[in-house]
Amino acid sequence: MIEIRHLYKSFEDKDVLIDINAEFANGKTNLIIGQSGSGKTVLMKNIVGLFTPTSGEILYDGRNYVQMSKHEKVEMRREMGMIFQSAALFDSLSVLENVMFPLDMFSSMTLRERTRRAQECLDRVNLTDAGHKYPGEISGGMQKRVAIARAIALNPKYLFCDEPNSGLDPKTSLVIDELLHGITEEFGMTTIINTHDMNSVMGIGDKIIFICKGRKEWEGDKTMVMSATNKDLNDLVFASELFKKVKEVEMKEK
Repeated sequence: MIEIRHLYKSFEDKDVLIDINAEFANGKTNLIIGQSGSGKTVLMKNIVGLFTPTSGEILYDGRNYVQMSKHEKVEMRREMGMIFQSAALFDSLSVLENVMFPLDMFSSMTLRERTRRAQECLDRVNLTDAGHKYPGEISGGMQKRVAIARAIALNPKYLFCDEPNSGLDPKTSLVIDELLHGITEEFGMTTIINTHDMNSVMGIGDKIIFICKGRKEWEGDKTMVMSATNKDLNDLVFASELFKKVKEVEMKEK
């Protein structure tokens, strides 16, 4: 579990995050949503340690990340997996070598063990036969799956995803969502996903935090989104024609 307590973040005189309190449970896909500029990306960067909070606590299973020494933070990062908005693969490495990269850097496995582990991860994301290919030879959706395989190579306790469906078509986005949700449940990870994809919200939103103008304005799950009364949340959710139609149907049925 990751807990956020009274988190503030300011840049010079501008308050970007204001008294954020949240809990992200193990084995759940926890989503952070909000308009561009809402503060959700800054929140993610504070949680993973790319930014230092102005004040507040970030607890990883009771361990205060903010107060850790530099060495302790390095050790903590070995428990984290990251999936970036772009797959961020190394073009000069094969798919298998990309997945092996964190194992090469942080594990004491033999080459045979590292190769076997990387192949297991590729099998898990349904890319069994893609290991010999290079990122430029596979589709964007496959690249995201390679990124997922790499992120889970070290068996992380915590998985962070920044807009994992960015640039993908709806069908491929669904595949990525189902894969992330399945892996989260299977390994009992604490998964936090930054997204503006409402299909992801309705599909895998076990826990949803809505950030608006630096504040947490709403929290719930995918079953509660459609009936939420927060105006700013409704403006975000029903921005697409699809969800407008769903809302219209619900209103008529009432």
